[in-house]
Amino acid sequence: MELGLLYEIEAPQPWAGDHPWGQRTAERRAYANCLDQIELADKKGFHTAWLVEHHFREGRSHMPCNDVVLGALARTTEQIKLGFGVALMPHEFIHPARVAEKVATVDLLSKGRAIWGMGRSTPMEQIAFGVDIPESKKKVQAAARSVVGMWEQEYYEEHSEYLDFPKRMVTPKPYQYPHPPCWMAGVSEESIRIAGHNALGLLCFAIMQPLDKLATLIDAYREEQKTAVPLTSVSTNKVGVYTLVHCSESRAKFETNRVWESLWWWYASSAEFILKWEMAHLPPEAQEKAFPLLKKQAEGGFDLNEFDEQDMVIIGTPDECLKKFLKYEEAGVDQVLCYVNFGYLPQDAVLECITLLGDYVIPELKAMGAKRTAQGIERSIAAQQAAE
Repeated sequence: MELGLLYEIEAPQPWAGDHPWGQRTAERRAYANCLDQIELADKKGFHTAWLVEHHFREGRSHMPCNDVVLGALARTTEQIKLGFGVALMPHEFIHPARVAEKVATVDLLSKGRAIWGMGRSTPMEQIAFGVDIPESKKKVQAAARSVVGMWEQEYYEEHSEYLDFPKRMVTPKPYQYPHPPCWMAGVSEESIRIAGHNALGLLCFAIMQPLDKLATLIDAYREEQKTAVPLTSVSTNKVGVYTLVHCSESRAKFETNRVWESLWWWYASSAEFILKWEMAHLPPEAQEKAFPLLKKQAEGGFDLNEFDEQDMVIIGTPDECLKKFLKYEEAGVDQVLCYVNFGYLPQDAVLECITLLGDYVIPELKAMGAKRTAQGIERSIAAQQAAE
């Protein structure tokens, strides 16, 4: 199993100062810190740095232009893959030609390290861009076909339900041939099955759901892969799962590093944002069901240790984190997208986390994987010899 990173570039509120300087100061520090972290992760053997595309998500995500940041990283890193996690694909967000141009440019600059993830976002962003929500799933797939055509054909032309595009040469073409590997974000079983049926890698999350439920969703994805009809020219059968991760030499540092406070900030700020922008139309009972821990915490009935004990997050010493990563592997996860920069964690604590994961956990996971591969080959040879 591989370890990757996921970045949203948070700027937690309250900001230190009124508008305009409070926000600007926080964003300047956040971008600088995140770039330094990814550059260290490149040296420590992490597989992929996935960068989101989000708009208007105050505090939680201040990165609407992941292509720009990935382009910068293409020139300051050497090994780590650079993932669009994701590019928002419905046509109202962006013309397919612009997606083709952006992903191909990052692929060129990085000499073939780009990975293309696609998604459709949520109503809060969709409404602002005028997205036709009922048609958004179909538009993601239609736009993906257009992008691939623009990469593979010297000149591309399309006159379809969603796109009227005259014959043009779309430049540049990707560094990878025929094009970078493709993934899709999925939360519901329906969207997860769509990713599997289209032979796309799956990006989902483990936060706020038990691993046994996650394993069931992964099984549904693998089932669809058996009869997949590839949407693009590169088939991918891998699952990437995102969760909060913090590794430290000792749990004694958790208080100083504000780990528990940061975990709760992430959950509460996510809940408050979604309830305000995505679920405001729902009755109070439905809102409480969506984020039950908010009420439990307010009533003093929720212990923050439950995040840890229920494997909703991966935190602890290197040995403790390794044991938890192996549980994710057992559930069918191919890559854990480690969200290491959340809440109020100080920069030195995040850099220590990346270093410990890179120096201890990643080598252990690779060694275990190599051993299992060797054992599998031995079993295959033995079975063949027995058949003879």
